[in-house]
Amino acid sequence: MSVEHDKALAAKGRHIALVIAATMLGWLAMSLFIGPALGLAGRYALLFDFAALAGFIYAAVNIFQLWRMRQDSQR
Repeated sequence: MSVEHDKALAAKGRHIALVIAATMLGWLAMSLFIGPALGLAGRYALLFDFAALAGFIYAAVNIFQLWRMRQDSQR
């Protein structure tokens, strides 16, 4: 493996980690603290849940891509 390929794998891994962390923190903040403090209706909690689900699906797709990149580099 080349150094550039290793850096690309590491960068993609960091990106995935940031997406997961930001999604989780944003979801918790909006669902548990900001939404109730603003008096938002329960249907907005469902909207926040779907937004978090979309973020986690995006992260899962990227994890699969990272896994495939690592598998291809080992061949």
